[in-house]
Amino acid sequence: MRSTGFRRTLAAIGACSLALAASACGSADDDTASGKTRITVNCMPPKSAKVDRQFFEQDIASFEKQNPDIDVVAHDAFPCQDPKTFDAKLAGGQMEDVFYTYFTDAKHVVDINQAADLTPYLKELKSYGTIQKQLRDIYTVDGKVYGIPRTGYSMGLIYNRKLFEKAGLDPDQPPATWEELRADAKKIAALGGGTVGYADYSAQNQGGWHFTAELYSQGGDVVGADGKKATIDTPEGYAVLQNLHDMRWTDNSMGSKQLLVINDVQQMMGSGKLGMYLSAPDNIPILVKEKGGNYKDLALAPMPGGKGTLIGGDGYMFNKKASPAQIRAGLKWLDAMFLTPGDGFLGDYARANKADAPVGLPEPRLFTGAADEKDQQIKKANANVPVENYQAFLDGNQQLQMKIEPPNAQQIYSVLDGAVSAVLTKKDADIDQLLKNASGKIDSILARS
Repeated sequence: MRSTGFRRTLAAIGACSLALAASACGSADDDTASGKTRITVNCMPPKSAKVDRQFFEQDIASFEKQNPDIDVVAHDAFPCQDPKTFDAKLAGGQMEDVFYTYFTDAKHVVDINQAADLTPYLKELKSYGTIQKQLRDIYTVDGKVYGIPRTGYSMGLIYNRKLFEKAGLDPDQPPATWEELRADAKKIAALGGGTVGYADYSAQNQGGWHFTAELYSQGGDVVGADGKKATIDTPEGYAVLQNLHDMRWTDNSMGSKQLLVINDVQQMMGSGKLGMYLSAPDNIPILVKEKGGNYKDLALAPMPGGKGTLIGGDGYMFNKKASPAQIRAGLKWLDAMFLTPGDGFLGDYARANKADAPVGLPEPRLFTGAADEKDQQIKKANANVPVENYQAFLDGNQQLQMKIEPPNAQQIYSVLDGAVSAVLTKKDADIDQLLKNASGKIDSILARS
């Protein structure tokens, strides 16, 4: 689903800027006649994101200096991926040579035959074997590799330590079950003054996204293993909706304003009026830098329920028209830019610290083995946020099953939005009927895919 900021989880692919419209975004012409291999890449931070833009440009300049035979042309846009134009750019041959994708895009791009097969070139990507296998597998279809992961995240529970203390709760003991979360939310809401115990999304596909995360936490699934039938009309699916209904109408711990989206909830948390909500770690710096929050007040716990959590993230795929020289150059660029522990756009923690960018958040955690150890050591040495506030998340995540988003995620989330919004806006909502109706609609989506 959506991510929330440029650093550590960029928000997705957009159209080439008009200034670059004179030249195609993606092209088999790799400029070898000039002695250089030219590649176009996307998702450069916009000029409004001054620090990230500066870092991105610095890293491209450094890469080109070290690789004088490669010319990198970066295109900026925000969000990086616009669902309304993504398929059209692919089909029209306007996609960059190396283009950004959500994890949920990978199979779709392969299915419509718009991705280059990277398998023959993987030996040239030094970092590939250090990346977590479960993330690599997302870009592997029928044994062939079509993309390279760049970041990954898992959902957890952000909570306000100050409100926990005011409500008589132990901020070092966040709720581990949905029953505990419900009880804690009720105590926080009882503080009054417009304080909300727990908030959740229920519009713009975001309600369906969180329903999925909550279902995973209960041990359920949205779609069966064969990918052909919905599996939401189950005791686990019922428990998700019943819990939201009861917190909203019985406990009055979710506030009266509903149909919330991510910005609404972030505003509530940043202003100190919200106790808890589900999110990935990348929300924390946004809450501080954009919404008025304070790092010392914000903590992160694993998903309640103890059974599973939703993982997501992003990576890069290659245009099917890219030449072998462009593929090799693009893989070399990815290695330098994103996949070298302690270096590059995402890994240069010392540079980020000097620029007052947050260092020390528990994710993304892309690597394994010695590469992960090196990355974590450098991150710890440059940490400028209270890392102790995230230890519960790190410890608890080790016990959870990591589960990727369902196929046809955005269409399914749109359906599930209706079920979530219904229980939060209608006291007499029929949960059984909501699940039955949503299940039928999801089956239809899967049958068409």
